[in-house]
Amino acid sequence: MDSVSKEKRSWNMSRIKSENTKPEKKLRSWLFKEGYRYRLHKKELPGSPDIVLKKYKTVIFVNGCYWHRHENCKLAYNPKSNIEFWQKKFKENVSRDKKNYKKIKQLGWKVIICWECQIKNNFDVVKEKIEKIFKN
Repeated sequence: MDSVSKEKRSWNMSRIKSENTKPEKKLRSWLFKEGYRYRLHKKELPGSPDIVLKKYKTVIFVNGCYWHRHENCKLAYNPKSNIEFWQKKFKENVSRDKKNYKKIKQLGWKVIICWECQIKNNFDVVKEKIEKIFKN
């Protein structure tokens, strides 16, 4: 059972940002300091990637662990109420993500997925992942 009213839960959920999140800003700040120049949220690419590095023909998605179901992550927990709704919602999110990644790759772009928990707790892993792509 939910501990807050349906209206309050709806209000809370409506406040969750999909663009310009703290993890996104942290990653963008680092990229800029390293000399990478990028564009944000290019609507003409499938899935509207968070960061687009045209020079490297690379896109970066900064995924929230909860919404995009980061495997084996404590932030990707399952809600205790309205379980069927949430399972369906998460399954659709993951499926849509996979389709978008595939479409972008078919257009000849590289795809980097950075997880919220990695940016927050282990940024060196994220840096390594990005630098590896750009050195190839």
